[in-house]
Amino acid sequence: MRGRLLIFLGVIIAGCGRPPGPPAPTTSEILPSTTATLAETASAPLAAPTWSDTDWPGWRGPSEDGISTGPAVPVVWNESENVLWKTRLPGRGHASPVVLEDTIYVATADDADQTQAVIAIDKHRGKRLWKTPLFTGKFEAQARMHDENSHASSTLATDGERLFAVFLNDQRIWCSALDLEGNELWRMEAGGFASRFGYSVSPVVFGRLVIVAADHEQGGFVAGLDRGNGNIVWRRKRDAFASYATPRVVRLGDKDLLVLSGGNTIMAYDPRTGEELWSVKGTAQSTVSTVVTYRDLVIASGGYPDSETIALRADGSVAWRNKEKTYVPSMIVVSDHLYFVQDDGIARCWDAATGKERWKHRIGGKYRASPVFSGGNLFVTDMAGKTVVFKADPRRFELVAENQLGTEGFASPAVSDGRLYLRVADGHGPDRQEALYCIGEREPPVRNTRLPRGSSPPLTLR
Repeated sequence: MRGRLLIFLGVIIAGCGRPPGPPAPTTSEILPSTTATLAETASAPLAAPTWSDTDWPGWRGPSEDGISTGPAVPVVWNESENVLWKTRLPGRGHASPVVLEDTIYVATADDADQTQAVIAIDKHRGKRLWKTPLFTGKFEAQARMHDENSHASSTLATDGERLFAVFLNDQRIWCSALDLEGNELWRMEAGGFASRFGYSVSPVVFGRLVIVAADHEQGGFVAGLDRGNGNIVWRRKRDAFASYATPRVVRLGDKDLLVLSGGNTIMAYDPRTGEELWSVKGTAQSTVSTVVTYRDLVIASGGYPDSETIALRADGSVAWRNKEKTYVPSMIVVSDHLYFVQDDGIARCWDAATGKERWKHRIGGKYRASPVFSGGNLFVTDMAGKTVVFKADPRRFELVAENQLGTEGFASPAVSDGRLYLRVADGHGPDRQEALYCIGEREPPVRNTRLPRGSSPPLTLR
C-alpha cells in the first residue's frame, strides 16, 4: 500500500518520468536589488496592513498559520443545519477564500472560455458583488496540468486596500493588483514558468512588498514586488526543480526571515532585499506545504521523493528532524504541539519542541486541503468534501464530528467572526458545480417590542 501511495504522489509532483514542459520564455529586464531602489521603496508612503479577528487576508489567515483567534465556529453542519447561505461559483478553482471586513474574495477559472478572474461576495448574504476577468485564453495545455490542480489554485492576498492575484498564463507568472471595487490597478510579469503540473503558490504581503515564488525545472525565482505600483524591487534565481510550496515570512528572534522549502533545501532570505541568509539540506526535492513556527523554531515538511520533517533555529541550525512527512497539507501548531493530517488520512500530533510523537490516528480519506483551528478544534476537509473535526488535544485523538458538503474538496477553509467559509464542488465532468458555503450558528430573532422607539431590528439570515 505504501509503495502504491508513493507512486501516486510521484505522479502528482514529479511526473514519474514525464518529459519537462517547453522552455521558459524570456522575461523582461528587471530591476536590480540596489540600495537606492530599496531606500526609495522604503521611504514611499504605504501603510502596513493591520488585521482584526474578522479578517482572513490571505493563505492560512492573518498569521499565515491557520489559527483563528475569533469566536468559535460550529462543529456540526450539513445542507439543512448551520448553513447560513450557499453561493454558486463559476468555473473551477482550488484557491481558498479570503475575507476583509464584510467581503469575501476568491479566485476562479473557467476552462470553457479560458478566463481567470477574481470574484467578490458579500459575506453576510452570499450575494455576488462583482467579477473581474484578468486573463482570457492562453491556458496551460492539459498535458502540463495535473488532474488535481486548477488554473486558479493560488489564494489571493490583500493589504487592506488592494487585492493581489497570481496566475499562470501564457507560460508566465503574473501578479495583478485590484482595488476593493474590482478595478485592476497594475499587472506585472514576475517571470517565466515551465509547467509540469501547473502552478499553486500564493502571494505573500510583507511590508511594502508582495512576494511571489515559482520553482520549476528550468530555473525558478522568488521576487519582491512593490505592492503600490508593481515594480520588481528584488528578484532571486532558484535552482531548476519542480516544487509548489508557498513561502512564508517568519519572525525568529530579532530577524524577519522569508523561508521557502524545495529542491532538497530549506532556504531563508531577507524579505526586504532577497539576500540569501542561509540554506539547509532537508525535506525533499518537491514540497507543497508551507512552513510553520514554534517559539524560536521554523518547521518544514515534505515531500517527494523523500520524506522528512525538520525543525530549524533562526541561524539555520537543526533542532530536530525525522523521516515522517506531510506532503500537500500544511501543518499547524497549537500551544506546544504540532498537528497535521497526512495526504493518506493519518492524523498525527507531535511535541513541537522535540518532534516526539504523542499520537497518530487514521481518520480516512485523502487530503490536499490544510487544517484550520477554531475554538479548541481542528477542521480539515478531504478530497471528497468531508470535513473532519477533532480536538487539539495532545493526550489522545478525539473525534468531534464529520460533516459532508458536496462531493469534492480541495480548498482550505477561511474563518471569520465565528463563521467558516468552505469552497467545495458537487458532481463531475460537465455537471460539476462549485459553491461557497457560509457555516455559522443562526442568531435568534430580536423582538420588535423590545427595541427603542424608531429603531429597526437587525437583519437575521434565513
